[in-house]
Amino acid sequence: MTKSKQLITIKGTRDGLTLNIDDSCSFGTVLNELERVLSTEYMDEDAPMITVTIHLGNRYLHKEQEQELRDLIRSKHKLVVQAIESNVLLKEDALTWKNESELKVITKMVRSGQVVEIVGDVLLIGDINPGGKLVATGNIFVLGSLRGIAHAGTHGNRQAVIAASYMQPTQLRIADHISRSPDYESTGVYMECGFIDEKEEKIVIDRLQILTQKRPDLNGFERRILNG
Repeated sequence: MTKSKQLITIKGTRDGLTLNIDDSCSFGTVLNELERVLSTEYMDEDAPMITVTIHLGNRYLHKEQEQELRDLIRSKHKLVVQAIESNVLLKEDALTWKNESELKVITKMVRSGQVVEIVGDVLLIGDINPGGKLVATGNIFVLGSLRGIAHAGTHGNRQAVIAASYMQPTQLRIADHISRSPDYESTGVYMECGFIDEKEEKIVIDRLQILTQKRPDLNGFERRILNG
């Protein structure tokens, strides 16, 4: 007689419990099996609340199904769902992730009075003139002169950076940080970058090459831009 497949496995971690749910059976079967498995688990009434992380594998749940799952687990004393994770990504979420992660290449000059807004990282091949503004949710790379305003990480990404072939900005902004007046003379500097220094809690200007040390998560294409 073949042994029936285990649909739910429970693993204890220092952060709580992890539930791995088989993704080949029906959702109704999952609920029935989860009810059975959790009913056999002894919960000490004096024990603290236990957080549960659920791994769905290649299964997607609608919000109503997620709520059913949460309610079932919450009905067991001392258990509360902390996260529900799935390998499945909705088309809308995938498009959002693509827009936010890909590098947009723009060839133009940002003139005085113009505001260019980009979702994700941006490589501008051209200049930002005084009075011009380039805004991005990700990193900003300028192959040209940055004499206007550049605002990177607009959705709160404090790891975003701003780099330019020639740096003489009227203002640099990263997330909620605004740079003070630059220390260098009005002639500007070549091949520089700005990033948030977490220790000093401010935007600092440094050599372009320092980025691979300060932001090692920059992807290979961006590194090739920085290193020539």
